[in-house]
Amino acid sequence: MKKITLLLIVLLGVTHFILPSRCEEDAKDDSAEDLGEEDDDDDDEDDDGDDTEVKEENGVLVLTDGNFDTFIEGKDTVLVEFYAPWCGHCKQFAPEYEKIAQTLKENDPPIPVAKVDATKASALGSRFEVSGYPTIKILKKGEPVDYDGDRSERAIVERVKEVAQPDWKPPPEATLVLTKDNFDDVVNNADIILVEFYAPWCGHCKRLAPEYEKAAKELSSRTPPIPLAKVDATAESDLATRFGVSGYPTLKIFRKGKAFDYNGPREKFGIVDYMSDQAGPPSKQVQTLKQVQEILRDGDDAVIVGVFSSEEDAAYEIYQEACNSLRDDYKFMHTFNNEVAQFLKASPGQVVMLHPEKFRSKYEPASHSLTIKDSTAASEVQDFFKKHILPLVGHRKQSNDAKRYTTRPLVVVYYGVDFSFDYRVATQFWRSKVLEVAKDFPEYTFAIADEEDYADELKSLGLSESGEEVNVGILGEGGKKYAMEPEEFDSDVLRSFIMAFKKGKLKPIVKSQPIPKSNKGPVKVVVGKTFDDIVMDAKKDVLIEFYAPWCGHCKKMEPDYTALGKKYKNEKNLVIAKMDATANDVPHDSYKVEGFPTIYFAPSNSKQSPVKFEGGKRDVEELTKFVEKHATKLSHKKDEL
Repeated sequence: MKKITLLLIVLLGVTHFILPSRCEEDAKDDSAEDLGEEDDDDDDEDDDGDDTEVKEENGVLVLTDGNFDTFIEGKDTVLVEFYAPWCGHCKQFAPEYEKIAQTLKENDPPIPVAKVDATKASALGSRFEVSGYPTIKILKKGEPVDYDGDRSERAIVERVKEVAQPDWKPPPEATLVLTKDNFDDVVNNADIILVEFYAPWCGHCKRLAPEYEKAAKELSSRTPPIPLAKVDATAESDLATRFGVSGYPTLKIFRKGKAFDYNGPREKFGIVDYMSDQAGPPSKQVQTLKQVQEILRDGDDAVIVGVFSSEEDAAYEIYQEACNSLRDDYKFMHTFNNEVAQFLKASPGQVVMLHPEKFRSKYEPASHSLTIKDSTAASEVQDFFKKHILPLVGHRKQSNDAKRYTTRPLVVVYYGVDFSFDYRVATQFWRSKVLEVAKDFPEYTFAIADEEDYADELKSLGLSESGEEVNVGILGEGGKKYAMEPEEFDSDVLRSFIMAFKKGKLKPIVKSQPIPKSNKGPVKVVVGKTFDDIVMDAKKDVLIEFYAPWCGHCKKMEPDYTALGKKYKNEKNLVIAKMDATANDVPHDSYKVEGFPTIYFAPSNSKQSPVKFEGGKRDVEELTKFVEKHATKLSHKKDEL
């Protein structure tokens, strides 16, 4: 038994050594085969004819950057799939595509079916604007026809056979093409039309193009149709200048020739929904008194209702025109109902603005009204909306901040604001104290805000750890911020704080790193506390870079920016500077930082209107051109770079 056991151990040991040796030999053989294939490929590259050789996989032709054009040339119709090897949808579609290839091969005449690995054939992927996988194109005499139907054998074969017909021609674009010759005629006669100003080389425009055309097809079939048009702004520069086009693509809505900014989505369904909404009247009809009463009871924003005798009323037309350009920011209503008119104490031709019940106070009228006459301009009606849209003390929220509370100075009182039933009394208690003061300072805008919604703002004011139930800040002109010293809140305390602000006795709160002890480098370091002293110095031109320490683009640019500083180190009236915008406040609204790096040139004679560096490479050469173009104080212009 011991001998048998010993024999088994010996056999296992021998097997252990044999198996790895066998795997190593296989690996060597495989490596040799791989090397041989590489050698063959090298030989193939030397053979001029093999670049255009087209292989076949399961009945599907394999096209590449090298053989595509040669293969396509002279062929009437070819079906092509652009795929990625890792794409799950492509893998799932592969068996169906092979069936399609077989079916079309049996067609009379046969129609080639091919595929392109777009991850390898990058030139083709770019040329055919492939942005997702799989992308299917039907090439008719070399020109691509998009396919966006079902990925089924029946649907695709049917569409390919249709395109393959000798007399088939692509349908005309649903998007109208406008030039200086037809622009005014088309636009002035359209109740509504969306116009895209584009540049042929613009990548964003190319990505928008198929979505825009699909939306144009969809909207052209509506009743009534909503036309979409495009203008090549590089060829029609006069039109671009006329409508203030400074970037691409720029989209504008025109109503009977009057232009309005387009603020909607940029994909098919979004464009269709947005334009469908825009095509309707900007004001919704109120048919019952109950509708108005419910909005006044539960609403958060001013209620605007125009009262008219009928749609033929001249005042109604002026009202609709006034509403159109503000329709994204306001909710407008109108009524022909006598009961609603009586409730509003309004006559036909009047517009009434009321604030929801929770915002009313004894210090302000319950409503405001405007009578629209034949001589009333739409702009006068718009001014009426803007003047009365806010209550004396409103509720500032993240949802209405950008539309309602952009005016400065803005006095904000922060606490636990909650208008739900259980907390309404406490909310109104503190708001009533603000109202007592707000009535005496009509030149300022007042608002209450929930402290949790504006936790970051409270922190920037240094009030997040104040320990007080109620805190107050003032957001002033030019991005300046002022904080009330924490103390028990009441109307007298608030009044004293605002009076101190009005008399210029308050110092703004500025988030700032410590002022550098030494600042003699070629690039001056600016912090929040030194921004006015360095950047806003009217005696000097300043180039200022706003950066973030973690920003890769900023790090990449740093050597060039330092070299620029060294280049101009002897210019006494020119400062090359930088500021960590994540650790310091930028105390002037003119210097908006929305990404990193952001670069501005602040001329000595125009500090409130800095010039932003918009394009080109961020290298010494381009930055030098920018500096010397806008400099006002250079001792001499440097032609050399």
